[in-house]
Amino acid sequence: MSDNKIDDTCCRHKHRENSEQAALIRRLNRIEGQIRGIRGMVEKDAYCTDILQQVSAAQSALNGFSRELLGSHIRSCVVQDIQNGDLEVVEELLSTIQKLMSR
Repeated sequence: MSDNKIDDTCCRHKHRENSEQAALIRRLNRIEGQIRGIRGMVEKDAYCTDILQQVSAAQSALNGFSRELLGSHIRSCVVQDIQNGDLEVVEELLSTIQKLMSR
């Protein structure tokens, strides 16, 4: 994929309320700023442990983003699929949680 675009033919879609999408985007913008800050620290030859502290903070922020998104997914997509009789979503959810926990 080029130009950071998602190929619509390979991905499922979920409608998000404007407020949910805005909150997720705000979190991602802060994380993006943290990453740019880390890059700046490397470029300015900052002390290793100072950089590592910022990396840890960025990882924590990404984990928070993942928890928020996972919670939303469970409350909406998973519940809806189970109500529609699609129990495969449970295995997909378990697989997703396993991947998140193995990082």
